[in-house]
Amino acid sequence: MFAAETGAWCTGREARPSDRRKWVKVFEACDEDKKGYLSREDFKVAVVMLFGYKPTKIEADSVMASINSNASGICLEEFIKLMEKKKAAQLYQNEIRQIFTAFDRQYRGFLTLEDFKKAFKQVAPKLSERIVLEAFRSLSLPKINLHKISKDI
Repeated sequence: MFAAETGAWCTGREARPSDRRKWVKVFEACDEDKKGYLSREDFKVAVVMLFGYKPTKIEADSVMASINSNASGICLEEFIKLMEKKKAAQLYQNEIRQIFTAFDRQYRGFLTLEDFKKAFKQVAPKLSERIVLEAFRSLSLPKINLHKISKDI
């Protein structure tokens, strides 16, 4: 997702110069008429080019609502900020996936309470079982799956 959930996105990771150059190139390619901004449709094409998927109507609405209401579209600086946030969110999701996969030793796609306890015994052996249990229960499920963790975080 984009603008509406930017508060949930991880920030503080500077984009690499190579990423910025790529975003500028894509912006320029999608701004075919050299208007200096991307329309809603231009933006969708840019996301396809950069991330390999077409944003949903909700994502596009969210982005368009977040930009300066006096603007005709998304200017280059706004586009770069959006792409920085999207990239940071993508990296964060990848980290979550890697951690989950490390805990899911039987490759079932979910963690039981026992799996959760074993994982925490390895990574935080001094953490009380009560805290581990509370963490598990905070997700309100008899087992935890990767999709649920990604949505909650």
